[in-house]
Amino acid sequence: MYLSQRTSHTLLHHRPSPSPTYLAMSSASVLIAAIVSVALYRVLHRKSGIENIPGPPSPSWIFGNMLQLLLSPSYGDYEFAWLKLYGPIYRLKGCFGQNRLMVSDPLALQYILSSGQFVNGPIVENFVYLLFGMGSVSAVRGDAHKRLRAALNTGFTAAAVKNYQPIFEKMAHALTEQLEQSSALSINISPLLSTATLGAISEAVLGCSTKDLGEEFVSNHYQIVALAASQSAAQILANAVGALLPTSVFNAVGYLPTTAFRAIRKGKYLAEDLGRRVVREKMNAARQGLEIDSDVYSQLLNPVQSDSTKKRMSEETVVAQTSVILIAGQDTTANALAFGLVELARHPHFQDQLRVEIQSNLGASPNNVPYDTMLLLNAFIKETLRLYPAVPLVDRVALADVVIPITKEIKTSTEEVITQIPVRKGQLVTMAIASFQRLESFWGVDPHEFKPQRWLEGSPYKGETSVGPYANLLSFIGGPRTCLGWRFAILEMQVLICELVGKFSFTLPKDDAVRVQSATGFSPTMSNGGERRPALR
Repeated sequence: MYLSQRTSHTLLHHRPSPSPTYLAMSSASVLIAAIVSVALYRVLHRKSGIENIPGPPSPSWIFGNMLQLLLSPSYGDYEFAWLKLYGPIYRLKGCFGQNRLMVSDPLALQYILSSGQFVNGPIVENFVYLLFGMGSVSAVRGDAHKRLRAALNTGFTAAAVKNYQPIFEKMAHALTEQLEQSSALSINISPLLSTATLGAISEAVLGCSTKDLGEEFVSNHYQIVALAASQSAAQILANAVGALLPTSVFNAVGYLPTTAFRAIRKGKYLAEDLGRRVVREKMNAARQGLEIDSDVYSQLLNPVQSDSTKKRMSEETVVAQTSVILIAGQDTTANALAFGLVELARHPHFQDQLRVEIQSNLGASPNNVPYDTMLLLNAFIKETLRLYPAVPLVDRVALADVVIPITKEIKTSTEEVITQIPVRKGQLVTMAIASFQRLESFWGVDPHEFKPQRWLEGSPYKGETSVGPYANLLSFIGGPRTCLGWRFAILEMQVLICELVGKFSFTLPKDDAVRVQSATGFSPTMSNGGERRPALR
């Protein structure tokens, strides 16, 4: 096709007519551009109601403060400095001059999570629909969400999670055997942790091994996880534009032939295909009167249990949860474990103390390890989750004009003292979870330090505000959208840490410089150079 500026009548005359596909794509591009223009105009000309909340100056109209927030050399370089300067509530500039409210105040966070007046930010909502589907627990709202959570919770109660302990222990033993058989002097533990956690969630939820998932699914799964953890200025800008698009238009954009969208489309298809295959096998087993397994999907599809509890889920509804459970519930745990091991390498004295506790408990009751009563182990897990929340920044949008309560009054740029924050419908609010979990007024004078002992000295936090489901942390979010699998993740971490630290010593090279960087996906990531080195003790 000629796209040059030639004006030859012969060329023009003989040029093929535009194809229907080209015309459709051109029309779609024009439509998208028009929608973005209208939405951008509304953003620029709408008063947000938070203009007078103090905040950092914006270095760019196009990017606002987003490059500082998301692309700082190490995570929190700017965010934690802003927290110290402006306090737990301040105004931030998003792309195209958009006003965003950054919130790490515990009372305000509690209200945002529990009031029912806020929903996922637009870009998150769009990607949830695209990757997980409209029927996933992450996508549905209102009463449908309550019913679905109640049904899914069957597989994630404390009693149900206890049944998965043998699976976690089997995966942990396989991991340590692999390390023991390696002759390498230095081993990057992170990929092995990802493999172990994927195997654990696959067996516990679906009742199948990683091999049963298929090489194509596993390869695509890790590709999606890597994409979710990537970040660039172009992606920040694309997300800002994507947030202006209605879901229907964004879904159409999702069919563009880019690497990311191809991986997402393929991942959704493979997850649905896997889910249908697993559900079909379990239903056939139930019809033949075979023993019901203890994995989550078997319990959800168990006709006896479902009828008695009145929480039966349709086969298609169960299938629709496959992608969100495998993706959101796997690499978050692997990342938390990797960060925890790095902190142990940085604090060898505490690592030795933890190893003594683990070995004494494993020796006393190897077949019934008292994970929940091991003080150092659980203090270590809590401190790791405090410093490295799976999702450090979470966007929410107000469904209506609301007033957000705050713990401490703030002074606006007009010298007005306010004790609550009125926000208008459509206002974007960012829950700064990493900032909350390093809030000096809540956690004490050393919130940026890795200090597991703080959990052994009474309550490590001040005030009575309750936010998250575990240790008053928001690592598993809170309110009606609390992560269903938080108990699952804690037990999995307990088992893997006991196995690894009980048998190996973790060190870092002398010239190692582990840097934590922000990510668009499920967890902060480590930059290159942060290679973890487990060594046989």
